Amino acid sequence: MKKNSVKKNITNTVFQFSLIAVGVGLAIAVVVYILALKENGLIFTLSNIVKLHADKPHLLIVTLLPLVFLAAGWIAGKYTYRVAEKLYDLETYKDNSQKNLFNFAEELSKGNLNSEYVPEKGNALGNIMIELRDNLQHNRQEELKRKEEDEQRNWTAGGLAKFGEILRNNNNDINRLAFEVISQLSEYIGAVQGGFFILNDEIQDDAHFDLIAHFAYGRKKFSQKRVELSEGLVGRAAYEKNTIYLDEVPEEYIEVTSGLGEANPRVLLIVPLKVNDEIHGVLELSSFHPFAEYVISFVEKVAESIATTISTVKINMRTTKLLADSQEQADRLSQQEEEMRQNMEELQATQEEATKQAEEFISFNNSVNHTLIRAEFDLNGILVYANLRFLKKLGYSSNADVDGHHISSFISERNRHQFNEIWDELVKGGHHYEGYMKLLAKNGRDVWTMSTFTCVRDSMQMVVKILLLAIDTTTQQEQSLDFESKIKALNNSDVMVEYAPSGRMVNGNQKFLDLVGYSLDDLKDYSVFTFMGEDEQSDFESVWNKIVNGQTFTGQAKLHTAKGDIKWLGVTFTPVKNMQDEISKVVAIAHEITEQKNMEQLSQEQSELIKKQEQEIQAHENELQTKLAEARREVKAQFQEIERVKVRNEKTLEGAHDAIVTINQAGDVEFFNRAAETLWGYSRTEVLGKNIKMLFRNYTQDEDEFMVNLLHPDKRKVVGVRKEEQILAKDGTEKPVIIMLAGAKILNEYSYTAFIQNLGEEA
Repeated sequence: MKKNSVKKNITNTVFQFSLIAVGVGLAIAVVVYILALKENGLIFTLSNIVKLHADKPHLLIVTLLPLVFLAAGWIAGKYTYRVAEKLYDLETYKDNSQKNLFNFAEELSKGNLNSEYVPEKGNALGNIMIELRDNLQHNRQEELKRKEEDEQRNWTAGGLAKFGEILRNNNNDINRLAFEVISQLSEYIGAVQGGFFILNDEIQDDAHFDLIAHFAYGRKKFSQKRVELSEGLVGRAAYEKNTIYLDEVPEEYIEVTSGLGEANPRVLLIVPLKVNDEIHGVLELSSFHPFAEYVISFVEKVAESIATTISTVKINMRTTKLLADSQEQADRLSQQEEEMRQNMEELQATQEEATKQAEEFISFNNSVNHTLIRAEFDLNGILVYANLRFLKKLGYSSNADVDGHHISSFISERNRHQFNEIWDELVKGGHHYEGYMKLLAKNGRDVWTMSTFTCVRDSMQMVVKILLLAIDTTTQQEQSLDFESKIKALNNSDVMVEYAPSGRMVNGNQKFLDLVGYSLDDLKDYSVFTFMGEDEQSDFESVWNKIVNGQTFTGQAKLHTAKGDIKWLGVTFTPVKNMQDEISKVVAIAHEITEQKNMEQLSQEQSELIKKQEQEIQAHENELQTKLAEARREVKAQFQEIERVKVRNEKTLEGAHDAIVTINQAGDVEFFNRAAETLWGYSRTEVLGKNIKMLFRNYTQDEDEFMVNLLHPDKRKVVGVRKEEQILAKDGTEKPVIIMLAGAKILNEYSYTAFIQNLGEEA
């Protein structure tokens, strides 16, 4: 009813009240007048009423009764009007209040929790509705927050599972691991660029970070691949061992380059790869949009997993290298032992050859005794040995005739002064003397000889005696024959070469030609220095000067053949004088000792190498034992850390709002949190160790492949996908849920974790 209509009705009520009051007043007045007129015997006329008033003035009050009643009726009507108006206003107020409350309730029922409503004072129902709206808003915010946390948790769990798989599949190649991680991580968190820096501490004094993988980097900032430990934000994050997050990236720090132009990222996230408070590298990520706290926390968890993997890879690589080195050393030692065995066999053969040569030398010595004059003197010049030729040539019959004689008794008096100088030089350890020497026979005659006085030395290279070898040249024919026989013997047994005092080669026997691989025509312009290397030539020049001055040289010489081979000779260079006592040529008599020299060098090198390798092997074994012990400690510490992380993760999952169930590769339940107990109605002891099939009804392949793969231990599980399924509670009822499966591989064993959200609670 409209307010004007109500007011009109109220006005009519006032008029009616006034009319009724006037009627009542008139009725009372008429009745009073009738009774008064009747009492006085008058009829009811106006004149009689006037007369009655004259006689009874108090009846005037009766005449005023209609007016009095009119006033009373009007007053009553007004009062009634005011009361009715108040009642109307009150009713209207209540109607409006109820209407507002109804509209507010209707908005709430439609889900509009932002609707405004101000209840009247004392309106308990309105206050309850306001409290209901606030509770609904709080519940909605809590629900949104819970969903957001669930999404973040699912996002984090999925990411950790994903990167755990990446780390497991690439833990044998650091570079490929770094590229897979930084590219996948940049895409997963929405970064526009990322860099993977690894600590290079192979050289302790030159430790630094190497950029081994990058994603969407421009050339301007990261053309260099090396970052020092104290350089820039990367070095700072590694030094402080904390994450650096900048929401205002300095200009020109980094930029993203594409076909559309260049742009600077707004935020920068630098996370050290840290495990057990040890830095293994740094991740650098940038984006145009800020990173949420859960994203930063996720990156830090991934970084810790990466650091653990890198630490394990480094330990494995070091262990593998040590084992490989040890095996290589063992193989090399075995090979060297075999080579040493062969060398010993060759050395034995060489010794046998040396014995043979010694026998030949004895035979040669006997031949010398039969052909050469031979005598031995001590350092005082006393004769200690003389061969038969010596005795015969000098006219003695036996050794008793010459034993104890001084050498001067066998030297012509006119030659003693010259000979004394030669003898003094020999006694002092000088080079041997070779030349024509006049010996004094027993009968006083001179015996011309080609004599050689040689110092005989002991193992300490000290001169112990002087050896005289001489050829009787008294008779030219005897000299020629004796000379030819000696030359022939030498040519047949050893190398012999003749040189002019200038060093030019004059002649060489066939053994020499065969040795060096030249013909006599090839050698006509060659000298004694031609077959030597530059170093040997420089050293031999002084030796040759002494030889051409009359000194004999005995030693070893190294020759270079026509084929480029190196031959070793045991050689004696003997200067030959003519009849005028001048050096006319130098005769070199030598025998090849190449094999013996090589064996000596090889034996020495092998001995030194074996000794060195034995020391290295011992050092490597000690180092390997130390490093293996250290590796065992590190692995033990890592397993302890993994166990602590496992316990921490189980405690975290235990308090999760959603049900979480972990099964092993055989499908047996290994983890069953409190939310799962509430959802299924089973206690943990009833489920742990049992097959997961007890928690679900039977499924066929055609009905639900996801569940068949989950319940069958040999099937490949579908991970990372949210599926709406039915569980089988303990009381036999089925409940709708959403399941997402995450997989993990530890060594060769797989485990799967199901995150289960109860749709019945949401409903």
